[in-house]
Amino acid sequence: MSGGSVDLHCHTTASDGTFTPRELVEEARRRGLAGIAVTDHDSVTGIDEATAKGAEVGVEIVPGLELSTDVDDGEVHILGYFIDLEDEDLLDLLESQRESRLQRVRKMLDRLRDMGVHLGMDEVQRFSDGGPLGRPHVAQALIRAGQVGSWDEAFSRYIGRHAPAYVRRSRLSPHDAVRAILAAGGVPVLAHPGLSGHDDMIPSLVDAGLAGIEAVYPDHGEEQRMRYARLAGGYGLIVTGGSDCHGPSSSSGVRLGLATVDYDAVRQLREKALIARGLIM
Repeated sequence: MSGGSVDLHCHTTASDGTFTPRELVEEARRRGLAGIAVTDHDSVTGIDEATAKGAEVGVEIVPGLELSTDVDDGEVHILGYFIDLEDEDLLDLLESQRESRLQRVRKMLDRLRDMGVHLGMDEVQRFSDGGPLGRPHVAQALIRAGQVGSWDEAFSRYIGRHAPAYVRRSRLSPHDAVRAILAAGGVPVLAHPGLSGHDDMIPSLVDAGLAGIEAVYPDHGEEQRMRYARLAGGYGLIVTGGSDCHGPSSSSGVRLGLATVDYDAVRQLREKALIARGLIM
C-alpha cells in the first residue's frame, strides 16, 4: 500500500458496532479508503473476517482493539494497534473484561426491573452477535421493547452515567491498559481525548508507554485537533485519527471515513510495533 486515507477507529458486531466485519470492509471500499483499523471494544474476534475481506477488495486492515477504562469522573479509552492476536495474557484480559461487561449488564437489568422496566438478558444479547455486551446493546433492547424512542432517551432516562440504572464498569486503569497493549506487542494510543477530558493524564500515560494520540476525531473541533497534534509532537507521539464508526442503527450513524489520516500513520504505527518486538532496529 503506497498511500491514501485511512480510518483508524472502527467497530463491528464483534463489539457494539452494527456492521459485520465483512460489511465494514465493503463500506470502506465503497468510500475509497485505503485502509481501516478494526478496533472493537475489548475484543479481537472480528479481525480475521475483516482481514480476509480486505484482501479480497484491496482494503488494508490494521488489527486493533479499544480498551475501555474507568476513572473517578468518567471514562478513558485506549486504542491498541498491531497487537499480537494470540497473546495469552491479552486474551485473558479481554475475557475478564467481557465477563465484567456481562455482570454489569445483569446489574443494569436488575435496576431497570426495580424501576418497572422488564428486559431479559436474551433481549440484550440478540444485539451483540456474540460479542462483549455494553450499554449500547441495552439501549437497543430498550428501544425495541418500546420503553424509549431513541438512544438519547435510553441514556438520559435510564443508563447514562448519572441515570438511575447506570452501573460502573470494571476498574481497569488507563495506565494498565497501555501496559497490556505494550505487553501484547502493540502500540497504545489515547482515543478521543477531547471527549474524555483527562488531558492531565497524558504525561503519566506517556511515562507508562503511550505512543500516540487520536487528534483527528469527528467531535474534535479544528482547534482541538491542532492542540492534540501539537501535544503529540511535543511528546514524540504518533498522530492518529478515525471516525469511531459504529455502523447503521447506531446512535452516531455510519460516518465511516468522516475522520481520516494519511496512510503514513499506519507506517508509523507498524514501525513502532516492529521496533517494540525487536524485529527492526
